[in-house]
Amino acid sequence: MPMIELPPFVPFIVVAVIVLFTRGKLTHALMLLTPLLGALNLWHMSTGAHGEVTLFSLKLTLVHIDKLSLVFGYIIHIAAFLAIIYALHIRDKMQQLATLIYVAGALGAIFAGDLITLFIFWELMAISSVFLIWARRSTKSFASGFRYFVYQFISGLLLLIGTVFYWYQHGSIAFTQMSLHDTGTALIFIAFGIKCAFPMLHTWLTDAYPEATVTGTVLLSALTTKVAVYALARGFPGTELLIYIGAVMTCFPIFYAVIENDLRRVLAFSLINQLGFMVVGIGVGTELAINGAVSHAVNDILFKGLLFMSMGAVLHMTGRINGSELGGLYKTMPKTTVLCIIGAASISAFPLFNGFVSKSMVMTAVIEQGYGGIWLALLFASAGVFHHAGIKIPYFAFFGHDSGIRTSEPPANMLLAMFFAAALCLAIGSYPNLLYQFLPFELDYSPYDVSHVLAQTQLLFFAALAFAWLNIKGIYPPELPSTNLDVDWLYRRWLPSLWTRLTDHVTDAYHLSAELTLTKLRRILEVIRAYHRPHGILARAQTVSNMTLWIAILLACYLVLSYFGSYLI
Repeated sequence: MPMIELPPFVPFIVVAVIVLFTRGKLTHALMLLTPLLGALNLWHMSTGAHGEVTLFSLKLTLVHIDKLSLVFGYIIHIAAFLAIIYALHIRDKMQQLATLIYVAGALGAIFAGDLITLFIFWELMAISSVFLIWARRSTKSFASGFRYFVYQFISGLLLLIGTVFYWYQHGSIAFTQMSLHDTGTALIFIAFGIKCAFPMLHTWLTDAYPEATVTGTVLLSALTTKVAVYALARGFPGTELLIYIGAVMTCFPIFYAVIENDLRRVLAFSLINQLGFMVVGIGVGTELAINGAVSHAVNDILFKGLLFMSMGAVLHMTGRINGSELGGLYKTMPKTTVLCIIGAASISAFPLFNGFVSKSMVMTAVIEQGYGGIWLALLFASAGVFHHAGIKIPYFAFFGHDSGIRTSEPPANMLLAMFFAAALCLAIGSYPNLLYQFLPFELDYSPYDVSHVLAQTQLLFFAALAFAWLNIKGIYPPELPSTNLDVDWLYRRWLPSLWTRLTDHVTDAYHLSAELTLTKLRRILEVIRAYHRPHGILARAQTVSNMTLWIAILLACYLVLSYFGSYLI
């Protein structure tokens, strides 16, 4: 009997409605089953368009399946499953519902066949994901969540306006490859760029992710930006501008990550760095480059999720996340330490770990297309990744100085989720065809040739040597409580300060003008009182003779005016 094919987002929406009325183990069981059944449903779905409807003469395609959307669909189900396992100890209905709806929104956006459907799920993601930040229920998380939502709202608004322009200019709303030659596609490009954390538009990520809940950050790191990467790969492959944007994204976060004290914020900057590799691959646009970008997105979900889970476990067990307050945790959290090191090796692209089999693809595609300068930037960024994520995260959290903190391993479900993620990192790194077979294009590429392995091993060795030397000499930036300035200083500090000064000047001008006006009014009133008060000039009693005299004068004036007026006429 053939299996009923449901749109991939439907199971998560249905279960979210059911979970609203359940609790305890039943809720957990339903949430665990949903990504498994959803993946099974997706496996049996045929490629092509599904669920086509007509709305106001516009043809909407709710589901469009091809190899590009399938690989993202599968990894989103895996990420959802791992995140749900990681959060099984949570009894917060808000987080449970937000998780299910957030995943549904991501799947709806991934499989959207038109721009209107994409917009609907784009906004569903924004609305649901912000509750994973607010669920921490702190003043900072509320403020960060609000700023996060403003960015996501602006992204959605630009997508909607761009869609209207695109429909007017092209007569279609199909979500296909576009070019940056008109207003509509430019607005859509910026909308995707906001969600992908382009330079100067990235601060929502580094601001909000570290303030989300321990479990919510894991899912946030997996979905929002990866949906944006998919959208760029679908709409703007081969757009050369993306090469230079991506190169900047790989490099500038390194400097922030090195000096940052909050280890979850270090990972947030590291996330932007990894997104840069994907954006460069999409910009190059060859089959190898697109395969590299897509495979690196899949791998980033796994190893970045693992690192966020390990730091979340540290925060959950110690209540601290600043590198200056941690250290020596390997003594009481050895399993978490090992799992974190696997994530660190993966993101650093060690051979036999999954980061190596995807990052090398992007760099090979870049050098094959003659972008030597970009290749050097990516090489520098690769060394920087090893510094701030491969070494700094495990070193300052679990080794370094002994902070004196004595705790225990996190709950079993958190360890299990980290173990699954680590296993996938090792499996894909050792057997890359596990991933390569699902990529959008046929692939004839072997990451394990002598040149790739030797070059990457040398890079990692000298990067480690540099870290050790800088640390011994005391040159490496120490972990200190600090506030690092980023672009968000403009709207979090400078603009409010400018607004305060402006309102102060306006208030002063208002008070000055009001005082001058009242002074003039007082003088006018004094004149009026001088003539009209009980003893004023105009209030005095007049004699009959005076009144007669004034009437005679007025009559004479009238006669004179009449006489001369007749001559003028």
